[in-house]
Amino acid sequence: TNCGSLFLGEYAPEPLGDYYAGPNHVLPTSGTARFFSPLSVDSFIKKSSYIYYTREKLYGAKEDIVRIANRERLTAHANAITVRFED
Repeated sequence: TNCGSLFLGEYAPEPLGDYYAGPNHVLPTSGTARFFSPLSVDSFIKKSSYIYYTREKLYGAKEDIVRIANRERLTAHANAITVRFED
């Protein structure tokens, strides 16, 4: 159910993908295709997440976030939320 590349049909042999069609032959092996992808240009690109919330949206999520933080005993995480709503 997991693979690095699929070669479909009689005229798609593995060397086609390894050398010519675009994908390379650096593929995940030993079952690591469950959690790794083939080597590609994305392997060399740094990615970041951007998160923006309004006060109203954060207020709507506040109780859930504080509950999770407290269960994980990360009081500073909980405080980082609650302090934004202290008057």
